[in-house]
Amino acid sequence: MKKVIKIHNKDNVMVALTDLKAGEILESDGVKVQIRSDIPKGHKVAIKKISKEEDVIKYGLPIGYSLQNVEPGEHIHVNNTKTKLSGTDEYSFDQKLVDRDIPKDDRVFMGYRRENGNVGIRNELWIVPTVGCVNGIGQMIVDTFKSEVYIRLIDNIEVYKHNYGCSQLGEDHENTRKILADLVKHPNCGGALVLGLGCENNQVEEFKELLGDIDENRVKFLITQEVEDEIEEGVHLLREIFEVMKEDTREEVPLSELKVGLKCGGSDGLSGITANPLLGNFSDYLIAQGGTSVLTEVPEMFGAETILMERAKNEEVFGKIVHLINDFKEYFLANNQPIYENPSPGNKKGGITTLEDKSLGCTQKAGHSKVVDVLKYGEILTEKGLNLLSAPGNDLVASTALAASGCHMVLFTTGRGTPFGTFVPTIKISSNSEIYNKKKNWIDFNAGSLAEDKSMEEVLEEFIPYIIGVASGELANNEKNEIREISIFKKGVTL
Repeated sequence: MKKVIKIHNKDNVMVALTDLKAGEILESDGVKVQIRSDIPKGHKVAIKKISKEEDVIKYGLPIGYSLQNVEPGEHIHVNNTKTKLSGTDEYSFDQKLVDRDIPKDDRVFMGYRRENGNVGIRNELWIVPTVGCVNGIGQMIVDTFKSEVYIRLIDNIEVYKHNYGCSQLGEDHENTRKILADLVKHPNCGGALVLGLGCENNQVEEFKELLGDIDENRVKFLITQEVEDEIEEGVHLLREIFEVMKEDTREEVPLSELKVGLKCGGSDGLSGITANPLLGNFSDYLIAQGGTSVLTEVPEMFGAETILMERAKNEEVFGKIVHLINDFKEYFLANNQPIYENPSPGNKKGGITTLEDKSLGCTQKAGHSKVVDVLKYGEILTEKGLNLLSAPGNDLVASTALAASGCHMVLFTTGRGTPFGTFVPTIKISSNSEIYNKKKNWIDFNAGSLAEDKSMEEVLEEFIPYIIGVASGELANNEKNEIREISIFKKGVTL
């Protein structure tokens, strides 16, 4: 097994694929160096002399500049490398599309075809509170309903609790309404009970208008202040929805209907070498079948945004990407916060040194497909292919936003491990085998074998059937563990 890897022929660093000991002499791609100090797995080692203020190159691009003279074999990390990023930027359109020429195949998944033509991969019954005040009532209704009704005829029943829906102003209020409406209209939702209090800002009647056309047999409304026994009435409405949903059945659906969100969290130095490129290859494959993938975490595009801009399908989409990037930078500045306060302590421990290092690894998830559209927060997908979505890097907020955009599942790469899940299947793909073997109750798929003995082609051919299996009803670990949450982006004041 290789101990180090040089990712790009322009790089002046290699990445350790295992813990390295001082004094070892290693060679990769014709480059031989003697390790000068112990270097943890996932961390970088200089393969040539790097002078003070010279660029440190990884993925073929600068990830920062050196703070001092560095000799071959030295550890490259936060003590001797600093980001080159600062402020907002101006960009010019320089399209560089990549054609991977991936053939189409005839693989399908078993999904639920809805009356409006949309397809879901789950048939779940959801309670969607208009305001956090009724979270507890929603849980009481669910618990009572589950004790009285044999619910195995559907995939799940859940109340999606949140803290909002009142005492919010402007954009925060609209974001809450949009995300909750996206839940009600999501194709994985076979039916929904919209549960209100009665005095909240997010009034049920106004929320109905936001939803537009709905199937009244599958979407019901309850204002708890207006009834004597809200539990009895809530259970009654759930029963009515359930009677319709239990007749739903799976059928063969082409992969062109599948929509996946791309997300990473708790990344390490191997994320950009194993798990993220695996998602990039899967994304390219899915798009070649006519399907859709969505990349978000805008702050983790900083330093790699020009790669995405070069792949915009036209100048209009390029302009949307520029706005996406600079608008998020202005958000940081408006709150008097540093734009580049990243990576996290866990990222650094795993070998990620600067935001450029993190972003260049993060954007590997988007593969090489052209960018067809850019979505605002809370918007729903309209274009098949690779989309970008405005949302922060926070795992719960970003994953909720991906699901709300219409993604059937979220593909989540991690080097450190995480148990959480949003309201669609949230599949964890490990960047290293250690975390996979340690946390098999969290991690669904191991991409760490890419750093050991397997080729990308081999691992991708294991990954595609696995994803098709989840789309067809196999449970992800977050579902097995009954961990399903939503988190809504908040920018402003609370009254």
